[in-house]
Amino acid sequence: MTKKLRLAVLISGRGSNLQAILDQFGPAIADSPIEIVLVLSNRSDAAGLARAEKAGVRTEVIDHRQFPDRASFDTAMDTRIRAAGAELVALAGFMRLLTDDFIHAWRNRMINIHPALLPALKGLHTHERALNRGLKLHGCTVHFVRPEMDTGPIIAQAAVPVLPDDTPDSLADRVLAAEHQLYPHALRLIAAGKVQVEGEVAKVEQAATSDCLINPPPI
Repeated sequence: MTKKLRLAVLISGRGSNLQAILDQFGPAIADSPIEIVLVLSNRSDAAGLARAEKAGVRTEVIDHRQFPDRASFDTAMDTRIRAAGAELVALAGFMRLLTDDFIHAWRNRMINIHPALLPALKGLHTHERALNRGLKLHGCTVHFVRPEMDTGPIIAQAAVPVLPDDTPDSLADRVLAAEHQLYPHALRLIAAGKVQVEGEVAKVEQAATSDCLINPPPI
């Protein structure tokens, strides 16, 4: 029997990316290359907890408000994640800044998804900024986490067209749909051993492709 990659997912809210991960790798998927050993949230009212429980995945809540500082909160999380036997951590809408010590402890074993084509548009409000800059392509990025926000070796990216009548909300919806495809794809690549980090570059074994997305499309 092939050993499964043991994954912990950290959430703070609705858990839509968590649901995409559960749909691909949850306990009901017999041939899943990944075992989701823990879904952990800093909020007891996070809707994603119900998604995990419905799928039969273990959940825990560690309320950050019960700790005097970020370091002690991160230590408590690290203890729970290691106790669950996780080998990889996926941030899926986890809305807390992590300490450098926590990030270093999980170096090249913690990934995040960002709603932009990094290294462009780091930070918040990416959809509004994409429209304000007149971008023709927008998208999302899965990357390994580093102490500097929205940096780290890029594992995979998905691009979507920016349409003339887009609003921040309509563009956000299109990017979110892409996220739901990209995050499980990146996890599958990691589980298959197809991602190796060399310095600050993630080398990804992949089939050659000649596909090209052009927006506006050729006449």
